[in-house]
Amino acid sequence: MITLDEFKASIEGSGAFQRDKDREVLLQMLSVLENQEVGDDLVHNLLVQIKQKEIAERLAVTSFDFVAGKKTLEDITSIYESFEKVETSLEEPKFVTDNLDELYQQTIATPGLRWRLGTLNRMLGSIRRGDFGFVFARPETGKTTFLASEVSNFAGQTETPIIWVNNEEQGSKVMTRLYQAALGLSMEELMGDRRAAQQEYQRLTRGNIKLFDDASVYKRHLEDLCDKHKPSLIVIDQIDKIKGFDGDREDLRLGKIYQWARELAKTYCPIIGVCQADGTAEGVKWLNMGHVTSAKTSKQAEADFIIVIGKTNEQGRELTRYINISKNKLTGDPDTLPELRHGFCEVVIDPIRARYKDVGE
Repeated sequence: MITLDEFKASIEGSGAFQRDKDREVLLQMLSVLENQEVGDDLVHNLLVQIKQKEIAERLAVTSFDFVAGKKTLEDITSIYESFEKVETSLEEPKFVTDNLDELYQQTIATPGLRWRLGTLNRMLGSIRRGDFGFVFARPETGKTTFLASEVSNFAGQTETPIIWVNNEEQGSKVMTRLYQAALGLSMEELMGDRRAAQQEYQRLTRGNIKLFDDASVYKRHLEDLCDKHKPSLIVIDQIDKIKGFDGDREDLRLGKIYQWARELAKTYCPIIGVCQADGTAEGVKWLNMGHVTSAKTSKQAEADFIIVIGKTNEQGRELTRYINISKNKLTGDPDTLPELRHGFCEVVIDPIRARYKDVGE
């Protein structure tokens, strides 16, 4: 319970007294409540209503300006989305623990999602809630195969869904690749006994992989999916094509997408995005952050980790891929090696079975 003075201070802090139309009603309400104790729930509900009313007023004005051609649909959407943030904005701040044992358990001892490639476990370690990173490479390098290989391994480690947003390849083709990666089978082997293959796929992945296939995915779509399914991982292929963002320059628009993805990762779960390398990366083994297409800083700045996949045109090296961890802010696991945090490694792609393998595996 709080006192009337504390309640009045909360109301004043909300900005309600700045609006003349609300002042008289609020003063009358305060006089009725004088010499009474006010419950926390009542304070919270009143503050929410006041804030929602203020947002509704801004939405009405912006909608009128939109009709007059002074505002954009993005302006309306941005204000509308504020309704969902009212409850959160009025919550008490949550501080991070300073207990070292708890920090160790949360950041290192308790594993997150572990990679199929042993080299990635040694270089990066687990990915956990709050982690956002992306994979980039030239077209036809094997980005989708890499994702299928790793996501099919992640799926058996969690109880909640993995949401894969696909706005690139045909959805049915990607799902078939996921089957191949999970089971380690060629297309002929997979389709030879479809019933047995489906049963084994469900056993290994627990039915956790949810593939959302849409060529025009707006940020609102993904936010709604996250709110409904509470995923353990989000994969966005291709992240640069997510709609609902604008900017004076293309790199600024892309920067907004990557900033949004980072915020989404902190709210729900780790996120892996996929984008392209620019033309200077063609035939280059060891790529770096400078090869990211359409951005030299804005994308890279938002990521906790960046996985780069290079490919050479040399004969005899067609199935070799060159992985570079060009950025790594992850905490890792007990078996993660500090000297490999920004390491380089060669791996082998098995396109027949949609798998990436460590050399010598």
